[in-house]
Amino acid sequence: MLRLATYNVEWFNALFDDDVKLLADDAPSARYGVTRRDQLLALRQVFRALDADGVMVIEAPDTGPKRSATAALQRFAAWAGLRQTACVTGFVSETEQEIAFLYDPDRLTVRHDPLGQKIGHQGMTDRPRFDSILRYDLDQDGVAEPIRFSKPPLELAVTVGPHHLRLIGVHAKSKSAHGVSNPDSFRRLSIANRRKQLAECLWLRQRVDMHLEEGESLIVLGDLNDGPGLDDYEKLFGHSGVEVVLGADAPPERRLYDPHAAMALSNKLGLSPTTARFWLGPEKRYFGALLDFIMVSHDLLSRAPKWRIWHPTDDPAILADHPLAQAILTASDHFPVTIDLPLD
Repeated sequence: MLRLATYNVEWFNALFDDDVKLLADDAPSARYGVTRRDQLLALRQVFRALDADGVMVIEAPDTGPKRSATAALQRFAAWAGLRQTACVTGFVSETEQEIAFLYDPDRLTVRHDPLGQKIGHQGMTDRPRFDSILRYDLDQDGVAEPIRFSKPPLELAVTVGPHHLRLIGVHAKSKSAHGVSNPDSFRRLSIANRRKQLAECLWLRQRVDMHLEEGESLIVLGDLNDGPGLDDYEKLFGHSGVEVVLGADAPPERRLYDPHAAMALSNKLGLSPTTARFWLGPEKRYFGALLDFIMVSHDLLSRAPKWRIWHPTDDPAILADHPLAQAILTASDHFPVTIDLPLD
């Protein structure tokens, strides 16, 4: 059995200094009302509970002239006593949030293996490499604009015994117009962000098609900052970004599958799972959103994998384990998602 996880750790970067030393002290973390020590202790408990063979860490620590996401996560794994002692990252993000894969080297062989053509400033319209430029007509004015990932997806070739998998870790651009109070400006910016997010998902789907055309076993996992029915702008474009990546209009054998996305899309009884919890100031309450996914290709779906959202209140087993439930709430504003994949 192979267990993989995706976990968006809110401001993981703020828990390390430039020498990748863990800041396990009583100073405030970047999470409201949480100390750096408490966040680190909570993360240790959550990672141990997950016990995954590999974790796609979204919002991993920064990589730059003075910092290294790989070194930081390996330092965290040693401090936390995790079996996931190896880490791989890909193209560096323009932000302080990387995508990294923390894994157990006794279980997995992993390498960064980006596909697509590296293109200069002119870009291309079909399947460029993720650190390059996609040309796409965002505003439908007949002119293709250059699209660039602020957080290039992490493409991995993974070997588990005799099995070969392709993994793509993703953190798509948010489509929220934070801090804009003017209604017209808010709508314009929201639509522009929505188009950008959708273009990223179209680019990602191009890569999905490349793997499926080769008959490869594929898993796409991470935070798409999007979900079916998440906002009114979905109606403007016909599909959510999640539907684009899944391949909603593709033949069944060319679609990816995630049960939580399927539940939200079917909207049976109005039920929808949630993988994140955010504070809504004006309403003085939390609201949930389905943002984190683990999508698998048709051949892997036939192996009857099991998905789990590690939700601190919706999962009865976690709710009954109060220390773990509290740790999940303390560690991040997102909840981990796992898949148990039979490979034998």
